[in-house]
Amino acid sequence: MTKETAITAISDYFDTGAFTDELAGLVAFETESQNPDQAPELMRYLREPMTDRLSRMGFSCEIHANPVASAHPILVARRQESADLPTILIYGHGDVIRAQQDQWREGLHPFRLKEEGARLYGRGTADNKGQHLINLAALEAVLQTRGALGFNCCVVIETGEETGSPGLAEFFEAHKDAIGADVLIASDGPRLQPGTPTLFMGSRGGLTFDLVVDLRDGAHHSGNWGGLLADPAMILAQALSCITDARGQIRVPEWRPESLTDDIRAALRDLPIEDEDGPSVDEDWGEEDLTPTERAFGWNSFAVLAMTSGVPEAPVNAISAKARATCQLRYVVGTDPAEILPALRRHLDAHGFSAVRVDPCETGLFQATRLSPDHPWVRFVAGSLTRTSGQAPHILPNLAGSLPNDVFADILGIPTVWVPHSYRACSQHAPDEHVLTSVCRDGLRLMAGLFWDIGAEETPR
Repeated sequence: MTKETAITAISDYFDTGAFTDELAGLVAFETESQNPDQAPELMRYLREPMTDRLSRMGFSCEIHANPVASAHPILVARRQESADLPTILIYGHGDVIRAQQDQWREGLHPFRLKEEGARLYGRGTADNKGQHLINLAALEAVLQTRGALGFNCCVVIETGEETGSPGLAEFFEAHKDAIGADVLIASDGPRLQPGTPTLFMGSRGGLTFDLVVDLRDGAHHSGNWGGLLADPAMILAQALSCITDARGQIRVPEWRPESLTDDIRAALRDLPIEDEDGPSVDEDWGEEDLTPTERAFGWNSFAVLAMTSGVPEAPVNAISAKARATCQLRYVVGTDPAEILPALRRHLDAHGFSAVRVDPCETGLFQATRLSPDHPWVRFVAGSLTRTSGQAPHILPNLAGSLPNDVFADILGIPTVWVPHSYRACSQHAPDEHVLTSVCRDGLRLMAGLFWDIGAEETPR
């Protein structure tokens, strides 16, 4: 039995439709972690398809209550082959973002997988059910071909990532020994381009907060009171305009990182940022003296996610009492997360906006992490993917999005290597979420090859 045998087996798994059928079963679980009514579905996802599949593969499985009250459960599965072998940690999340069912185009449903041409549509296909299914199926192909993995393996599936992974850090602190490993190899996020494998070794952090201007009780007639009562929406708009300039360049001094060093610039220099399926990059937006790739992966970005004042769906002739903007800072290593909101408070006060309140959101904070592209485990994984695919992968120091990578990098103290199986135009967190069949098939082959190599070769220690 050879590596090629395992790759052929996983190719057949996809080509016969077995992957699509299994993914359809996972998508059918309505695991919206942002919807309190779906808490039973989150537990059922762990108890049924995840525990069943991993148990068949010789893993011992245990579902743990979340250490944070009302947060969602965590599955830990472990297969121990020998104390002399390396241990690989695999992570995924079974929860999905809100379905947004009424916004999907005709003929699609978030919880019914549908294949159209080269795409598989359904909530969780890209984020993250399809991705952790690819990794588990690739593990199984190696196990069935060789009769053993050739390494120890721990799998963690959480169900609260879309609400900021509450309790995950506390859980890892309490279970370090049970979850200990030599390296994390996991999958989330997109490839830079669909046809080329991607590696990333960390992620930007993310912090969401509200800016609120609350001036009085109730709205008042705009004819009688216009010009006499301060307009909270205008105050808020002016406050937002002091956070960035007209092209979105950050003006809060502490939000401008100093960690875009020469080695990070070199790692990002030749990487693509656009593909034919995604929107065109606005060249006149963002930090003027940075390349688009540096802006996305090496710099901080501020966004206004939503704004309200009055009743947008049914405006009335009144000066509103309150305005609110939900905002977000995506930040790189080198930005102190504890100083993000205090720095904003000082900045708003200095510009005369003491009436603007800064309220942290309840969702968890994602920390920024980064691993050197020259780390031995990065070289090992990149070499395996290159041999299997015949092309070198794109290698990023960190993802532009946010993940709970700090629980692995900081709490467990292990290197983290992510191999995504989606692409940037997959509509994750939006209606019509989908994956490309070509990327799924390729991902299955790459991961079967990688897991084979880990069990067959000398790995970094």
